[in-house]
Amino acid sequence: MFTAGNLSVVHGLRLTNGREVELKIRDADARLGVCTWVQRWMWQAGFPCPEPLTGPLPLGGKVAGAETSVPGGGEPAPADAPRQFAGLLADFVTRAENLDSQPLLRPAPAWVHWYHKENGVWPVPDDRNVDLKAERCSATAWLDQLGTALRERLEEVRDAACVFGHGDWDGRTVKFRNGRPLAVHDWDSVVYEPEVVIIGQASAMFEGGPTGADASVERTVAFLEEYRTARGRALSNYELQLCWAAGLWVRAANAKKFHLDGFDALGRNEAEARMRHAGIR
Repeated sequence: MFTAGNLSVVHGLRLTNGREVELKIRDADARLGVCTWVQRWMWQAGFPCPEPLTGPLPLGGKVAGAETSVPGGGEPAPADAPRQFAGLLADFVTRAENLDSQPLLRPAPAWVHWYHKENGVWPVPDDRNVDLKAERCSATAWLDQLGTALRERLEEVRDAACVFGHGDWDGRTVKFRNGRPLAVHDWDSVVYEPEVVIIGQASAMFEGGPTGADASVERTVAFLEEYRTARGRALSNYELQLCWAAGLWVRAANAKKFHLDGFDALGRNEAEARMRHAGIR
């Protein structure tokens, strides 16, 4: 039916009985078995996602898994996007509170992995063979300084309690139809991180994906308000600052990486506005 993918290769297949499934092949990772376990539990709990069918299992030096195909869908109407994306994320976090802790999900994927132990500011990207720490030039020196400041701020949550969430919460992986959630895809991006980190990265990235327009400052504010409402609990000013710091970390890491492609993913004015919200001067 189709072949697609980025970090994984996904084959859409139609079985002899007419059932449509997706076969996903990717590099082995200790996280993957736990990711599939979370997906299966969430599917059984009625969360909108494909049903995992098998795997991950060894396949020629990689691992493979299969799930039901849930094609179609798109992004909600722009005016309703903050409420829809935030509300579904709050539903995810709330449902998954019943799961046992899963330390194998840490460390998080590279773009969320601010607490890496490598030398320098940036972790190794997961989608290209490049050392971001070696890519030093005057055009991105401010990003290196920003990344350092954000890591220092996020140290405040290093030992915080973790919850389950999704680390790639945008219109490529979260699909809606007729104003209702259709399916959340890419369960390899399940994370077990402090809630402010999960909220923050989603609030900054829910529109556009890493190379798209991303959420503006105003749209991030709207997302955070909608999340608080949907989750049924207030976020303190301190927690909100950490949300902004976590979101800006992802934006800065992407900007550093995509500078290599000649793509300006984060302007200084926007970064400064987000820094103020994060309590960083």
